[in-house]
Parts: sequence; C-alpha cells; structure tokens
Amino acid sequence: MHIVLDESAMAAAGAGNVLASRLIHRAHAEAGWFLYAPTCVLVEADRARPGTAEHLAALPGITVLDLDLPAALAVARQRTWADAHTEHAAQPTPERPDGAIVATALPGQWEGRPVRVLDLTP
Repeated sequence: MHIVLDESAMAAAGAGNVLASRLIHRAHAEAGWFLYAPTCVLVEADRARPGTAEHLAALPGITVLDLDLPAALAVARQRTWADAHTEHAAQPTPERPDGAIVATALPGQWEGRPVRVLDLTP
C-alpha cells in the first residue's frame, strides 16, 4: 500500500486526526505499507502549522520525496506546488507501478484529477 500525504492530511496528523495517526503507525509497523511526504507539501504544511515538516520528517514510517527534475517540471505546470507535487508523487513509477493513493482531509479538492483518494475526514 503506497500512500502520499497531501497538505490537509499533514495538518490533520498534526491536529491529532485518528485516521492520519493510524496511517503513520501502519507505515512504521507493518510490512508493505509505505507513506510519502512530498517536499513541497511539507513546506506548505509547515507554513500553515509551524513545526509540522520537522515532526513528520522525523517519523520513521514516512519517506520524504525530494523535488527532483520530473517533479519540478510537474510543479511548474500546476496551480500550487503542494498539490502538484502530491499529484506527481501519486503517479505510477517503477517502484510503485500502480501509483499511490492520496490521503487527504479535503477529498473534494481532488475531484476530476487523476488520483485515487483516501478520505481522512472523521
């Protein structure tokens, strides 16, 4: 299971959202569960809630995704850097042939976009 946290999921995790906490725990404790934090999303989440980026990046079950050239090109074409990096990270890759699911507390913002969504709203 490959899951990418969007900005709202990171904020939800920082605010104690139970579903976000369970995802983080599973990624740390269970084989086959992978949780990703795109760099651009960490920046935006930290701007909204200072300390979020440092906290999430320190968790052992979360892999921080760098802004490499393909991601930078995707970011340049989108409305916001955070959404663009999330969408790019959710696309299929050799390591994730089926892509990844976007965990979000705002599922409506992903309607009509080429991603699968995991709704974290309680």
